This record gives sequence, C-alpha cells and structure tokens, in this order.
Amino acid sequence: MKNILPSIAEQLNRVFELGGPIVVILGMFSVLSIAIILFKLWQFYAMGLRRRGVAGAAVKKWVAGQRQAAYSDVAQHSSQISNVVAHAMRGQTRLGSENMLVREDIENLSSHFVRRASSYLRGLEAIAQISPLLGLFGTVLGMIDAFQALQNAGATVDPSVLAGGIWVALLTTAVGLGVAIPATLILNWFESQIEDATADLESMVTSVLTGNVTGEPAVAPNAPEIASVMQVQHAN
Repeated sequence: MKNILPSIAEQLNRVFELGGPIVVILGMFSVLSIAIILFKLWQFYAMGLRRRGVAGAAVKKWVAGQRQAAYSDVAQHSSQISNVVAHAMRGQTRLGSENMLVREDIENLSSHFVRRASSYLRGLEAIAQISPLLGLFGTVLGMIDAFQALQNAGATVDPSVLAGGIWVALLTTAVGLGVAIPATLILNWFESQIEDATADLESMVTSVLTGNVTGEPAVAPNAPEIASVMQVQHAN
C-alpha cells in the first residue's frame, strides 16, 4: 500500500504535466463533482427521499378513515415526504380539501421539497457538459502545437516526435470523458430518484385531499381528536 500511493501520485503528476492547464482544470472539475455527489447522497439520506413506506402506509390509513393514527405516524417520522403529507393532513382537517389556500400552501411546500432535492444538480450537469468540450479544446490546442513543430522541423521531421505530440494532445480528451461519463450517469440517477419521489408525493397528497373517492365512503374524520394529536406533536 505504501508503494502504491506514491506511484499513483507520480502518475497523476505526470498526467498534469503532459496535459497542461486544461488537465489541471479537469482535475478540479473531478474533485468538485465528487464533492457534489457525496453531498447529494448525504442530503438524500437526510431528507429521507427513499424512506416513503411510512408515509404511504399512513395515507392508506387516512383514506380508510383512521385519521388520528395516520397523522401520528407521519408527524413522528423524520423524512421530508412525511412532513409534507402531515402538512396536507393538517390543512385538510382544519380547512377542508376544497379550500384553495390549502392546495396552494401544499404546492408551495412541495415545490420547496423539489427545489431542495434538486439543489447543486445544475453544477453537476454543467461539469458533465463542459468537461468533454474542454478536453476537446485541449486536444485541438495540442494538435496545433504538434503540427507547428512538424512545420518547423521541415524535411528533418521525426515521426516519433509527431506521434508523441498527438497522443499528449489526445490525453485531454480522454481526461475530459473520464470526468464527464461518471458525472452524467450519477446525475441521471439523482434525477430519476427525485422524479420517483415527486410522483409518489403528489399521489399521496392527492389521496389525502380527495380521500377514497373511487371506493367505499371513508369513516367521517373526528376533527377534535386529530387536533389534539396535533397539539401533542407540536408540544413535543
């Protein structure tokens, strides 16, 4: 292990020396993309983006008429999706689902959830788009230098020198693609997770506001009981 680390460091240092400032910039992009990815993984976990089971089960209880138990479940859960569902339950209980203020308030809270989940993804997208272009730009500059050296050499040109200049120029394109490909794949995964969570959240909120409109009539809510649970939750 002690021998491997210095070897890797030496190879990276040589790549930076051969590739010039373009490879240095791409290296900075790589570090930045890793930082964004690690932050988003932590943020998704903190928001409970994939912990939707509690909220889904609570919505089923709500539709079935077990509203006090349903609200208690989501009010005690830590995920952001459960918080939005609990907010919808409070608004539906206090003002009714037909009140436009309730719907606008829930839409605003849901939009805040989506914006927070999507934060910093534009930066990752920019890195994924710019890196291959920057690598290609470095390759073009390297090719220009290689053919200038060929022209200056005149009739005494050494093919090995030209070949060396070309592969060094192509190095920047390889580095650019190496940064862009994993960034693009992970970006698409992040976006798919947000889309799935948003679709589930919209479905849950709609079920809370509309109730069991296609099935048997739900048991009438006991507003005083739910209000008491709300007071207990806020007190805690």
